[in-house]
Amino acid sequence: MTTLIGYARVSKADGSQLHDHQRDALIKAGVLQEHLHRNAASGRRDRMRLRQA
Repeated sequence: MTTLIGYARVSKADGSQLHDHQRDALIKAGVLQEHLHRNAASGRRDRMRLRQA
């Protein structure tokens, strides 16, 4: 069985942007909640959660 891993990212870490739409789309696509990784940070190089996924 294939495991789907999802990654949702917003570019502002101040809480003004939400992951809700991305999360909903990933779950609808079949990604389980425990395989969903989120990141909120500015800058192109800061993708810690993506590397962890």
